[in-house]
Amino acid sequence: MHRRTALSVSAALFAAAPLLAACGSGSHPGAAAVVGGERIEVSSLQDQVRDVRAAQQASPQSAQLIKATGDLSREKLNVMIFDRVVDRVAEDNGITVSRGEIQKAHDEFVEQSGGEDQLAAMLLQQQGVAPDQIDTVVRRTVLMNKIAAKLGIANTPEGQQKLTGVFTAASKSLGIDVNPRFGSWDDEKIQLGTYSPAWLRQISRAPEAAEGA
Repeated sequence: MHRRTALSVSAALFAAAPLLAACGSGSHPGAAAVVGGERIEVSSLQDQVRDVRAAQQASPQSAQLIKATGDLSREKLNVMIFDRVVDRVAEDNGITVSRGEIQKAHDEFVEQSGGEDQLAAMLLQQQGVAPDQIDTVVRRTVLMNKIAAKLGIANTPEGQQKLTGVFTAASKSLGIDVNPRFGSWDDEKIQLGTYSPAWLRQISRAPEAAEGA
């Protein structure tokens, strides 16, 4: 599968998330969500939000970036849950990713984007990703590509439907329970049910962005 085609396969699925006070649902106090019996702590979510806000505040476009990601806590939680769904699909299909594979993909994205700073700026603007979160995005993309390749999924409407079905089944198997403060998880859409950020862009668009720069 051509690299760009493989990258774009993941884009349709990944539509994944204000700073928080400590909170929790009645059954899972202090948890933003429970996925497959494992907690995503509110404190971990706060840490991710703080990292992004710090990077945004250091940017010349700070006001614009912060305004565009006003619901950042939900976006980050959406991504944190989605990553666990990706991990489940990968595990079910015997797929792993090595540190070397992540580094290779990272280097390719840097080259396509015109440099490390350009990649970091693009991801901060398009996805609300802090510099120390970039390799998590790269790892997700590598896994998504390997899943698509393992399942023989092409970048077609039929392929997207098949891929969505695989992820929906994995999502359901995890029994995802979200703190009501953040909404509820939609297994069919594989995202927080009521949240669809217009500003979100998948890292798979890095090659096109680099060529259009």
